[in-house]
Amino acid sequence: MSQDLYQHPDYYALDDLLTDEHKLIRDTVRAWIKKEVSPSIEEWAQHCHFPKHLVPQMGELGVFGPTVPVEYGGGGLDYISYGLMMQEIERCDSGMRSTASVQGSLVMYPIYAYGSEEQRTKYLPKLASGEWLGCFGLTEPDAGSNPDGMLTNYKDAGDHVILNGSKLWISNSPFADVAVVWAKDEEGIVRGLIVERGMEGFTTPEIHNKWSLRASCTGELVFDNVKVPKANIFPNIKGLKGPLGCLTKARFGIAWGALGVAMDCYDSALRYTKQREQFGKPIAGFQLQQKKLAEMITEITKGQLLVWRLAVLMNEGKATPQQVSMAKRNSCEIALNIARDARQMHGGMGITGEYPIMRHMMNMESVVTYEGTHDIHLLITGMDVTGINAFK
Repeated sequence: MSQDLYQHPDYYALDDLLTDEHKLIRDTVRAWIKKEVSPSIEEWAQHCHFPKHLVPQMGELGVFGPTVPVEYGGGGLDYISYGLMMQEIERCDSGMRSTASVQGSLVMYPIYAYGSEEQRTKYLPKLASGEWLGCFGLTEPDAGSNPDGMLTNYKDAGDHVILNGSKLWISNSPFADVAVVWAKDEEGIVRGLIVERGMEGFTTPEIHNKWSLRASCTGELVFDNVKVPKANIFPNIKGLKGPLGCLTKARFGIAWGALGVAMDCYDSALRYTKQREQFGKPIAGFQLQQKKLAEMITEITKGQLLVWRLAVLMNEGKATPQQVSMAKRNSCEIALNIARDARQMHGGMGITGEYPIMRHMMNMESVVTYEGTHDIHLLITGMDVTGINAFK
């Protein structure tokens, strides 16, 4: 088992912008990560093992639905707290953060925001505690960046509906107890509904042979004439604004989380280059290595300021989906670039499990794609500043 020596980079003293509660939350999650996750994460990733035993611990830690009100099992916390939690988890591994943000932003959030009171009281406490694991079904084999092209649909059958279709690339699905699924009704309107494991015709095949997010479970959702009670349909939302609202919350968490990947790669590169000697001195003493390190910490600092300001806007109810897109894209780009530079700085050791770099690089190839690809987020910003839709 490897020792987690991570030290948080804070070049602009941004901790001064945090409350004592924020720092306590962050330090509590960091301590748990170092004790329960870091020592085994390389082994889990190597063996494509999802550490399901950690799910109840994550619930106890409060990382599932931290912004959901306390009366439903959530933390009742602000968005800076949520961001810090995701940053600390993804600093260790993107797959572990995927588990947390799917549960909180893509499952618990829509049940809270769009669901009935009966749905909230039935599902949210068990999801918050980690007793139940949830997943989010939007992406399909032929509908990714264009979710309106989904084929999954349901038909009215009295007190229930008959659901048919499939979803692909679904985090948590092989172990999920409940799935928030988006499907078209008989009028072609996108609606959300809650599907429970055990409903006849509902299966969740696992996707194998992944080179990325190997400590996260990924699968499909298959619906073959599944009878879903009408009481499981969200009453308070219709149309694509439902799933897109969920994605905005999740992308916010990714903006903070991916920056954690950049921090971990930088921290590892800084430590390694100060210890590794060539030509009679530590390689950190050479100009090219210092150039890389200086650029890394500059981009990280800019990213820290961006996500902090975004969280303030989220707390004030002023943040736009377009601002969230910018932050998600920026953090992913920073993380990928820093991971690639850090891999070179570690030399041959950079491809081994002795260091987290290669695992982070592979994970980020998924994170830069899911919940809006790198190019899609660029076009979201482009449309926002020009007023011209480049998607059509």
